[in-house]
Amino acid sequence: MSARGDSTTKRADVQAASARAVKVRRPVTPYWRAVGAIAWKDLRAEFRSRELINSMLLFTLMTVMVFSLALELDAEARQTTVAGVLWVTIVFAGLLGLSRSLASEKDKGSLDALLLAPIARSALFFGKMFGNLLFVLVIAFVLMVLLTVMFNITLIHPLLILLVVLGSVGFTTVGTLLSSMSVHARSRETLLPILLMPVVLPIVISAVRGSTAVLNELPSEDWMPWLQLLALADVIYIAASYALFDFVVEE
Repeated sequence: MSARGDSTTKRADVQAASARAVKVRRPVTPYWRAVGAIAWKDLRAEFRSRELINSMLLFTLMTVMVFSLALELDAEARQTTVAGVLWVTIVFAGLLGLSRSLASEKDKGSLDALLLAPIARSALFFGKMFGNLLFVLVIAFVLMVLLTVMFNITLIHPLLILLVVLGSVGFTTVGTLLSSMSVHARSRETLLPILLMPVVLPIVISAVRGSTAVLNELPSEDWMPWLQLLALADVIYIAASYALFDFVVEE
């Protein structure tokens, strides 16, 4: 009788513990599914409005036209400055998109709903970052084609594409984090470039130096250190953003 009583007591304890676990458990969306849903939401919204991508493309086209006309008669100057033109245009066109990354959610009143959703806060960050990255990469590849045509210099090169991807990853990572910091500021469009440019400077310098070495067909000793520095900066920025985003959105 005592053994049967002990087993009944244990069964009751297990059931009580299970009931308590059910009470505190809440539905949580799988991590990468949440990341993909947020990125896809941003892409669908942009496909409908085309407001952001149109402004970025127009800025890119105007910048390429200005530099092309300014350097039309100087082939040597075009060769030496094309990498700088490429990255200046990517950075400033990307700023147009980053400034609207979380600001549009705040303006529509959906930012609080995203923060209260049963997902990890870092999933919100990576969803926004991947959306921004896709926009920046689209602009970067369109820009490379335009520069190839207007400057008569071939920019479609595997190493240059790798540099563009790595530079864009670092730029959009830190840009998404800082745009979430400035989203509640009144002058957020002005504040974001002030916050972003000093932090993203290692990315820009490495990307410009590496791109110049690749376009001038220099040996690997000239572009490999910049490629490694870009990869290292990407890892540092992604890890720091993952660790800090929770505290940033809490503020």
